[in-house]
Amino acid sequence: MKTNRMVSVIWHFIIFTTVVILIFPVVFSIGVSFKPLADAYNNVLNFIPFPLTMENYAKLFHTLPVVKIVFNTFIVASVVTTFKLITSFLAAYAFVYFDFKGKRILYFVLISTIFIPFTVTMIPNYLIVSELGLIDSVWGVILPQLADAMGIFLIHQSMRGIPFSLIEAARLDHISHGRVMKDIVLPLVRPSVTSAGIWFFITTWNEFVWPVLILKTVDNYTLPLALQMFISSEGGTDFTVAMAVSVITMIIPLALYLMFQRYIIGTFTSSGIK
Repeated sequence: MKTNRMVSVIWHFIIFTTVVILIFPVVFSIGVSFKPLADAYNNVLNFIPFPLTMENYAKLFHTLPVVKIVFNTFIVASVVTTFKLITSFLAAYAFVYFDFKGKRILYFVLISTIFIPFTVTMIPNYLIVSELGLIDSVWGVILPQLADAMGIFLIHQSMRGIPFSLIEAARLDHISHGRVMKDIVLPLVRPSVTSAGIWFFITTWNEFVWPVLILKTVDNYTLPLALQMFISSEGGTDFTVAMAVSVITMIIPLALYLMFQRYIIGTFTSSGIK
């Protein structure tokens, strides 16, 4: 009995320590964003801003077109997420419920692209975007990201759990594939689709390398590029303003997670039950 209690205490300590480590950067960013620059350097471990100041946010909005940058980031993340979900869902449905020659080989070739480094595809994608005249445009950031092999894999695995007899019964009743996808398959895989969508949105929202290659003017920047302006040697070392950008950057993904967390938890729960 005492051994079980000791094990429980150890696990609670490990979990608490992990939570503190993960929460620390968030609390630090929020606290520093409301501090004067001198206090941020002198009292690094004091998270509570006193006196509280809004000058960092005022300077940020004066220096950059923040509303336009947030809008650019939201457009890129939303469009990429929408197209990735559509292409992933349709491809997964085809691989699960259609029979065609070479399906298994094609699926594994497609999934193997997950392991291709971004640096391999970066130059061909850049040349294509350049030829299309989309340099310094958010559409140049969006275009190469309209499909995702990982999304196909995740939704494919979820669809495999649906009894095939259910789909066969619907087809025998002459229900079209469109209605089968909309009325039968989608409701059953909704947690996986939602989880994949949140993952797509957050990774696109935080993406830096590809946008920094394509976007050249400040009006077309996304939030990670705006953050880079205040932490690079070229953009200066205005630490507190950089933390203000960080806070703005994290607000929307965090709100999105809070809205849809039950779907994410539901995905893990259903996976455990299976």
